[in-house]
Amino acid sequence: MKTTLPLLLTLMLTTLAWGEQPKKPNFLIIYADDLGYGDVSTYHDSDVHSPNIDRFASEGMTFTQMRSNCTVCSPSRAALLTGRYPDMVGVPGVIRTTANNSWGYLKQGVPTLADELKKQGYATAIIGKWHLGLESPNTPNDRGFDFFHGFLGDMMDSYTTHRRQGFNYMRLNQQEVDPKGHATEIFTQWAVDYFADRATKKDEPFFLYLAFNAPHFPIEPPQSYVDAVKKAQPQLSEKRAKNVAFVHHLDDAVGKVLAALEKEGFADNTVVYFGSDNGGSLPHAQNNDPWRDGKQSHYDGGLKVPFFIRWPGHVAAGSKTDYQGLNFDVFPTFVEIAGGKPAADLNAVSLVPLLDGKPMPAEPRDLYFVRREGGMRYGGKSYQAFIRNGWKLMQNDPYTPLELYNLNEDPQEENNLVDKMRPKVRELQQAMQLQIQMAGAVPWQKPN
Repeated sequence: MKTTLPLLLTLMLTTLAWGEQPKKPNFLIIYADDLGYGDVSTYHDSDVHSPNIDRFASEGMTFTQMRSNCTVCSPSRAALLTGRYPDMVGVPGVIRTTANNSWGYLKQGVPTLADELKKQGYATAIIGKWHLGLESPNTPNDRGFDFFHGFLGDMMDSYTTHRRQGFNYMRLNQQEVDPKGHATEIFTQWAVDYFADRATKKDEPFFLYLAFNAPHFPIEPPQSYVDAVKKAQPQLSEKRAKNVAFVHHLDDAVGKVLAALEKEGFADNTVVYFGSDNGGSLPHAQNNDPWRDGKQSHYDGGLKVPFFIRWPGHVAAGSKTDYQGLNFDVFPTFVEIAGGKPAADLNAVSLVPLLDGKPMPAEPRDLYFVRREGGMRYGGKSYQAFIRNGWKLMQNDPYTPLELYNLNEDPQEENNLVDKMRPKVRELQQAMQLQIQMAGAVPWQKPN
């Protein structure tokens, strides 16, 4: 890995000669929805081409072994924005429109990444998908964001009508809005507009969380993209061709966002993290290769996700790491770079050493995953996974036996060792149940 000056030292040196305070970098999160590891061409030689997303690899750091905090949307987003495991902030499952099928309620009083960056003098904004509450006190403006232009709900029934079960959840702050066009293009334009506005206020750093709905189903790329994919790759099935086209459409949107950063003069002083909330959906022809299974599953196809960080002049271009962490590690990383001190009770870990070209602390790190869900398969119960030193204990629903895998020797999770390694099962199960016990103190339903 190419060595660079430590991030905070570099900031100080750039302005020390002028006797000024270091100019704080801006922060941008670009979060895709259900974008599989194998649907980014950096990771996988496949039928998808993602040149704009691939720029993060050539211009920044590629993380090859990062996992999402959950196999589905709300818990992953709750963790990203709080730096805590999702069941520690009351969101073990998906927050939905109807109360009898909603499995989370974001805990009050827990600081979000927006809250922490506001303390450091940042303007904070979210554009796109929220999915952590439909009403106060759990709207973006209640949870640390100065500006919200996006969609409150879980998924859109159509990317062109922007409704969910007949409800319009598009908002400009607290005001209902009804924009026209494809949601991916709408969110892109709103991001471009936000950068233009911030260009008039360059004395104040900003944090923008840009959360696309795409490529979450329904798979609805513009027809011109479908036609182009079919022409270039006529061998693809209809379902696969539409998904490839959908990723191409998203990739073009990312390119427009990066171009706007450059146009407004922000590119060199903006830390950009690009990621996905969980693995891709196999029934919708998304690709998580080389990992097993996909969205909703605790096999690594549901957990391992694209993860890049770009910061020109600070993070070595073309660098790569196989460090195994989680999406929410962005939380303390950004807080530290901004000059703050991450809270001691975070579950997340700062990635600043890696961005400095240094190794992470040597002590081993446990990784914990949880999902709660309703329906006949889950019954409102939760199921967990736990990784320690390359060993993974897991279930994919609450009613099936535990499985154990040695990921160091069996990364595709083909050889279940649960009956052969009972002492290891006991060790991991005891560690996992301690986390379950701590989370049991946190309500996950709205109080009456």
